[in-house]
Amino acid sequence: MDNIIDEVVRAGLIISKGLDIKLFIASLIDQLFDVTGSDIACFYSRSEERVRLLYRRGKFSAPDRFSPREDPFSFVIESNETVVLTERKKSPFLKTLLHDSMNSGVVAPIGTSKNVYGFVVLNSQKNLFFTRTRFMGAEALTKLAGEYFHNSLLHNQLKEYTRKIEALERYQKNIFSSMTNILLTADIDGSLKYFNPAAEERFSLTSDHIGKPVKDIFSNRLGKNMLGIVNNSISEGKQIVGAEGIFRGDESDIDFSLNTSPLLTSRGKREGLTLIFTDQSRERELQKQVKKVKEERRLIKDMFSRYLSESVVSKLVKDPNIINLGGDKKDATVFFADIRGYTSFSEGKDPEYIISVLNDYFSEAVEIIIESGGFIDKFIGDCIMAAWGVPLMTAEEDARLAVSTALQIQKEVNNPNRKFFRDEASGLKIGIGIHSGPLVAGNLGSERRIDYTVIGDTVNIASRLEGVAGPDEVIITENTKGLLGGKFKLERRTPVKVKGKKQPLNIYKVLKKVG
Repeated sequence: MDNIIDEVVRAGLIISKGLDIKLFIASLIDQLFDVTGSDIACFYSRSEERVRLLYRRGKFSAPDRFSPREDPFSFVIESNETVVLTERKKSPFLKTLLHDSMNSGVVAPIGTSKNVYGFVVLNSQKNLFFTRTRFMGAEALTKLAGEYFHNSLLHNQLKEYTRKIEALERYQKNIFSSMTNILLTADIDGSLKYFNPAAEERFSLTSDHIGKPVKDIFSNRLGKNMLGIVNNSISEGKQIVGAEGIFRGDESDIDFSLNTSPLLTSRGKREGLTLIFTDQSRERELQKQVKKVKEERRLIKDMFSRYLSESVVSKLVKDPNIINLGGDKKDATVFFADIRGYTSFSEGKDPEYIISVLNDYFSEAVEIIIESGGFIDKFIGDCIMAAWGVPLMTAEEDARLAVSTALQIQKEVNNPNRKFFRDEASGLKIGIGIHSGPLVAGNLGSERRIDYTVIGDTVNIASRLEGVAGPDEVIITENTKGLLGGKFKLERRTPVKVKGKKQPLNIYKVLKKVG
């Protein structure tokens, strides 16, 4: 008897170390298994839906779960007493035996007098194994474990509650820290309790101000009337909405609007006041910035919507910083497409008819250019000037798109089912010149009229090259060829001398797309 008592005391000391639930359960079952010499020792947790195996010792298997409404578990829950089965025989408590090889067993509650949290189940292959001494030792240890288990649960609940409070405090602090408004709270006696970073920055508050009366802190900062309003609100817990005043700062004054609201406990008892100052000077500045951004986006949309695809315009509107409307250096590909035979065709024709022919052609050509990401710079008589790489620049892709577009336009011109150049205009052809290089893109004009356009030597060369291109031809320079990556079949032409260049330019006729 003394030996089993010593073992129980020793086991009790072991399982009482630490408050972690999982370690506690493992330690309890290990000690019961060793102290009693059982063949199976298990811990089952209890919930409304099931009794579930959490930990087992012994070489024999045990069921994973039971219903809490079946015996012996329902009996133990109702009575909070231990069940002992001394031999395998017909009994309502036969499920005490967890394995077919077992012949005696114990089911003991783990918990307090008011609540059963789980069960310890001990089994032995021997009949009458759980003698009075073993039973008393096991019950003493399980009773002791119940109190430890309860304390462990309370400890874990407290830890979880503390974790939630800390998380809520961090969340609240993050909200207050991210506020652009100036936030202060005062105790019921009018002492400063909290201020957010915005208040620290603009009201020059420090930790030394905590606990000091708000009326003293603001005595030299607010006007007499506003100071009276603040003091009244603090002392009487009155709500204020939209009170306006001036805060005299160290560097500059702040034009503010004040809202106050009483701080209440869960039972509605007043325990302080919240003061929120809105810096109206800053609000007005932010409104100006928002208005400026909206105006920039509207300007971009108005400026480019007729000359660029919707997808490109959307990108520009979302990020106006992509373009510099005042002028920006870029590498781009410039395209000039001119009608061959236009001068002789237009002689003696009515202006209305000529404009109709041009508009039919322009409508088709412009759609092709815009769909391929090109920018329609301008119309020069019967010539279309376009560019790839403005306002969005993609280098090699710009050159490939420009050349592909030129071939597509020539294909449409030579299509017998085309919708333009019909009847008397059926003999008209197109000559296209393309050059790639650096240029400047930006607004050009006066206050009365301003346009986004491209200027520079690259534009001049492309224009000269269009004059070299014959009917149905697409002529490109060496610069453009270097960006195509072998995706087009080209025919080398005799170098040409162009105005402004000392050396002749190497040029190529584009035959077809191969890549």
